[in-house]
Amino acid sequence: MAGFVHLHLHTEYSLLDGACRIRDLPEKIRALGQEAVAITDHGVMYGVVDFYKACKKAGVKPIIGCEVYVAPRSRFDRVHQVDSRPYHLILLCENQEGYQNLIKLVSAGFTEGFYGKPRVDEELLRRYSGGLICLSACLAGEIPRKLAAGDYAGAKETALRYRGIFGARNYFLEVQDHGIPEQGRILPLLRRLSRETGIPLAATNDCHYLDREDARMQNVLVCIQTNRTVSDGSPLEFPTDEFYVKSREEMEAALPEFSDALDNTVKIAERCRVEFVFGQTKLPRFTAPGGRDSTEYFTDLCSRGLKKRYGAVTPELKARFDYEMGVVRSMGYVDYYLIVYDFVRYAKNAGIPVGPGRGSGAASLLAYCMGITGVDPMKYQLIFERFLNPERISMPDFDIDFSDERRQEVIDYVVRRYGADHVAQITTFGTMAAKAAVRDVGRALGMSYPAVDRVAKLIPYRPKITLDGALEESPELKTLYDNDPQVRELLDTARKVEGMPRHASTHAAGVVITADPVDEYVPLAKSDESVVTQFTMTTLEELGLLKMDFLGLRNLSVIDHCSQEIQKEEPGFSIQKISLEDPAVYAMFSRGETEGVFQFESAGMRQLLISMKPKSIEDLTAATSLYRPGPSASIPTYLKNRADPGKIRYETPALEPILRVTAGCLLYQEQVMQVFRSLAGYSYGRADLVRKAMGKKKKDVMEAERQSFLYGRRREDGSLECPGAVANGVPAAVAEHIFDEMAAFAEYAFNKAHATAYSVVSYQTAYLKCHYPRQYLAALLTSVLENTGKLMEYLEECRNRGIQVLPPDVNWSDGAFRSQGEGIRFGLLAVKGLGRPVIANLVKEREENGPFRGFTDFCRRMAGKDLNKQALKNLIRSGALDGLGYTRKEMIVAHEQVLDAAVNYARIHEGGQMNLFASASLEEPEAEIRRLGEYPFGEKLRDEYEALGFYISGHPLDPYQGAAKRLRADRAADIVAEDSAYGDRRPVRLLGMAAAKKLSVTKSGKTMCFMQFEDRSGSLEALIFPAVYPEVRKVLESGEPFLMEGTVSLREDEEPKVLVNRLIGVRELPEGTEGFCLYVKLNSADDRRIPAVLELLREYPGEEEVRFYFASDGKYHYPPGKIRVRTGDGLPARLSELLGEKNVAVK
Repeated sequence: MAGFVHLHLHTEYSLLDGACRIRDLPEKIRALGQEAVAITDHGVMYGVVDFYKACKKAGVKPIIGCEVYVAPRSRFDRVHQVDSRPYHLILLCENQEGYQNLIKLVSAGFTEGFYGKPRVDEELLRRYSGGLICLSACLAGEIPRKLAAGDYAGAKETALRYRGIFGARNYFLEVQDHGIPEQGRILPLLRRLSRETGIPLAATNDCHYLDREDARMQNVLVCIQTNRTVSDGSPLEFPTDEFYVKSREEMEAALPEFSDALDNTVKIAERCRVEFVFGQTKLPRFTAPGGRDSTEYFTDLCSRGLKKRYGAVTPELKARFDYEMGVVRSMGYVDYYLIVYDFVRYAKNAGIPVGPGRGSGAASLLAYCMGITGVDPMKYQLIFERFLNPERISMPDFDIDFSDERRQEVIDYVVRRYGADHVAQITTFGTMAAKAAVRDVGRALGMSYPAVDRVAKLIPYRPKITLDGALEESPELKTLYDNDPQVRELLDTARKVEGMPRHASTHAAGVVITADPVDEYVPLAKSDESVVTQFTMTTLEELGLLKMDFLGLRNLSVIDHCSQEIQKEEPGFSIQKISLEDPAVYAMFSRGETEGVFQFESAGMRQLLISMKPKSIEDLTAATSLYRPGPSASIPTYLKNRADPGKIRYETPALEPILRVTAGCLLYQEQVMQVFRSLAGYSYGRADLVRKAMGKKKKDVMEAERQSFLYGRRREDGSLECPGAVANGVPAAVAEHIFDEMAAFAEYAFNKAHATAYSVVSYQTAYLKCHYPRQYLAALLTSVLENTGKLMEYLEECRNRGIQVLPPDVNWSDGAFRSQGEGIRFGLLAVKGLGRPVIANLVKEREENGPFRGFTDFCRRMAGKDLNKQALKNLIRSGALDGLGYTRKEMIVAHEQVLDAAVNYARIHEGGQMNLFASASLEEPEAEIRRLGEYPFGEKLRDEYEALGFYISGHPLDPYQGAAKRLRADRAADIVAEDSAYGDRRPVRLLGMAAAKKLSVTKSGKTMCFMQFEDRSGSLEALIFPAVYPEVRKVLESGEPFLMEGTVSLREDEEPKVLVNRLIGVRELPEGTEGFCLYVKLNSADDRRIPAVLELLREYPGEEEVRFYFASDGKYHYPPGKIRVRTGDGLPARLSELLGEKNVAVK
């Protein structure tokens, strides 16, 4: 190995600091003629596996290391200023022992020593020094700091101490020169220290970016991290542009007197040799009950489950069972199945709701037999190889849904079962995608919000879009880039940081389970209070570790709570026993009445259901697979074929049994695999490999497979692997076209196993809504208490279905919403400041001692039971005490006095003290509650809002709904809807009020306002910029409702906002007539033009009602979902083009 090796280098995993992109680093090293390079990120090992693979692929030797932080005292000391400036230290792995020790050190830095940064200390370094080579680090190292402070003796003592820890061959004094004066001052001192101690020198360049011209980009990264702009400067900003990956010649120029230090880097690199092993499974051992052999126990469980599930075992079932059993055994995954079975069994026995399946795991017959999944893979033609492919060496992946309220109980069980040090959650990284990179970089460069926003919004909104792709797709963006130097710098810098990790967080569901303690395999970190792996899910899988997804699904909690309520009246009810073929449920789907139904709530999905009229789980599965980007283009063809199956034309008869279930359309990944198998003779295993390659657009693989698909393929020994479609009687041109169709669609094809399992959950929620609407909607309302928008939406659904929503009442309400009579009673959990302990005590007191008889009685009986004055006040304001004999005003005025008296009363009686009135057998005098009448209605409503976050008794905007219709006002709920038709910059006007507002002063000293706007349908955020604020200030301060005019602002990963142009107080609005209604004349409910009409209506969401007039029955009908529209933007004209002018009217 010749020349020089960089042993101190920061990749993008030194988050928002390092900028040596791993993807580009190996080629840069090769271009410099260097043969090895190290990774030494700040305190972490996040990127070591990606770095290792990239280097190996490029023929560069990877050296695994880390720049650790060393606590000035103990890692357990956390005194501000004294312990907040840890020293830096470079550690490099010489061998596998060193790698294991580095894992231990870096993990302990987080789990034991974290104080601003992950810190180790001398005690840990002594314990885990084996196999590590140590360098004394940059100016932030202990020795350089002491030398800079004039403490040469202290520096020398430190150097000797570290040599004692690591050994004479394994400790080096690090020299650097970036043109920083302080470095120049200590370089001679480091040489002297080396001569006096015999400790050798090693030269590094503390690389933070690849090329000199990347210095500004790295500075931008630091500004993103510190929330500053480049013009502000930053304490973390580098003083020169010399921190790049240099050649030997450049290093010699920087350090002309240190050739020995340069040579030593090569010697160190030659000693370092760490290898990762991929694809070797490291499963924890499962201990079967009674000391039984795990394979025998597994086989027995599956065999008994097969008979229980199916009764008679057909030859087809037996063949599939035996095949899966053989694959699972031969691939060594018996314990894997048993581990999953064990915690799923625990959850079910503990009454924790478990989903029927998620992902491809639902395709396994053995999993179905064991009770891991709940969907019959034979009935729905689910392919096992989509889950576990014997021709692909990779871990299978069971993802399991649990009730979101009880998911943690299952994780806790796994921790108890395998040991806390054998279980960890998994890290994930938020990365700077195209638009986010532009916005982050724009802020760091000090550009104005409108200028950056303009550029970001020219980037097409679709998954995986890159800035290079955006420049190709958007002519307007390309023009700006070519002609505006500021935009060019913005985009060029953003392209450099695009895709970099921005922050680390905890994966929402991932958990790793290991045979030995987790830190024997991977480094750990802490995220909040959770211990997490420093490697992502993908890396853990590559290393052969067992990772699971323990997902929390809110809908399972809703189903469970609803079922519990039903069981109070029908003790034998079970969601597992319902029919999956109930005509009434499918009729509800076909009417589009799916508000609150899992996966089927959006307006677009409801429209699809109305058009297709599903009749089975297969149909629901198709609907969820169609209503996605990509496949949605097939919706018209699917609906046409479904309406008239006789007109479907298959390119070859072999496709009919595969595509018949989806009306001749290719929808599922499994169908792609079936086509390869049926037409060309592929094994399912090989078909799955090709499907994945198609999805990733691997052109070289696809072209090779095209020939195999058409003309077959032979193995290396000459035997026939697959005959090909042509040999099976498919014309070459037809086979070619089918292959092209699959290649184009593979990226969008959906996993049928997942779609089927989730369709079962959707059906269960629909069944409950159809047959038990009060119980279901009550459970649904409870589940969205934290989401005011959804809460209002479901309350509206209750009103539409004629279900009365009763106000909270301490004599009737529980914590959750509950069905009561023909209505639904508000839950006390909706009351702010009223914690679960107070509610539990309240319900217990009521059940044990009867209803509360009055306000004083309530206070006395609840005194000392977690009820404080604020909670009592909110109960009054919410209306929950309206039945206790006094008005809200009277109780508010007296509540402090009454509660104080009640507490005193409870204290006296609890202590057994005799009061002055006891001997006379008189009652303790009650605190006086004066009769004051009630608050004005508007004030009562405001109090309700303060206590609940929404209104019950009425709404301040009710008097203005006529004006909203007359003005054709937009609705907040339609703007923020999941599949909103409102595009960016669309003009809107809404009639509502400011639910909350926050003023902010800009850097130029001007005022802007962030407003939470609310109308009768919901709420959204509105921004009032400084240029507009002075004009609307009086309207805002009046507290009155107003008409808001502005434009919609859409940003990725954020709720839509409105940028306000004008506010008009309701008193200033002109008088006028009531709202309009759009009338559409059609032949009948089966008129084939209805889907096109509904599609048009969806493009114009608004407040005006729509009526369909059917000539067949001479009656008016509401459209599905009671769609409301705005007619002022050309909708009538477009409908007239479709239906004729005489069939459209606005009145």
